[in-house]
Amino acid sequence: MVESWLLELMTAYNEESYSGREAYTAQVHIPGKVFENLVWWALQSLPDEILVGLDIDADAPHVAEVDARFSGTESTPNLFQGQGYTIKEAHIVNRGDSYSVHHLPEDWTDDMFSTSRGSRAGRFTHWLHTHPNAPAIPSGADADAAQETLGIDMILGLRFSPEGPLPWFDDVEGQRRRVGKEAVVEPTKTRRRSFFERQKLPVLGVAPSGHKIHEIQLIAFHKNGLGINVLMVDEQGYPYGWEAFDNQATNAA
Repeated sequence: MVESWLLELMTAYNEESYSGREAYTAQVHIPGKVFENLVWWALQSLPDEILVGLDIDADAPHVAEVDARFSGTESTPNLFQGQGYTIKEAHIVNRGDSYSVHHLPEDWTDDMFSTSRGSRAGRFTHWLHTHPNAPAIPSGADADAAQETLGIDMILGLRFSPEGPLPWFDDVEGQRRRVGKEAVVEPTKTRRRSFFERQKLPVLGVAPSGHKIHEIQLIAFHKNGLGINVLMVDEQGYPYGWEAFDNQATNAA
């Protein structure tokens, strides 16, 4: 079971995915349990970023009514490999700094498997990497690495404390998608406390690693630069909060 606080955030994220569906040409569905694991792995790997390979389930196509409900008028079929199939599992492939994390270790690029792992020398359809205490906005290195992806690339940004050697880095321009509400800064006069205590940021939840999570961001994009709409789905393939979206469509009709 996904933790209740994260379930609420994923429901809110899906609401934004629904209201903004016209801005996207395609969508990808990720199970809530897989997303929860990604958040935990990101925090357990600090201070490094991690590169994660994502496999689709060829036996689990998107639920047709969900696909139709979240499709915009400019929806494009066959845009990327694995489109229309739910993500099944995730595996950590590498960890390192923002420059080295995109490179695959030798054990993922050996000759025995290179032909079956595609142009990025990996057997995975989609890729995700993390931005610890930084927004989920692609850098130049991220965009370059995406050119080798047969599916799509995703970025998971986390704002957490204790921050250690990774203070929150916010000086980046670009569109952001938060999982839940934006962290609201409420400065105090106390100067001896840590940065996050001084700012009184809300705590969305606490990870098994002990880190307090203040904000989560998640984006997905195709190598041509188009944004991909992400839906968080349950074990049956329906997005969290589906009843509300279903009622909205019924009332609109």
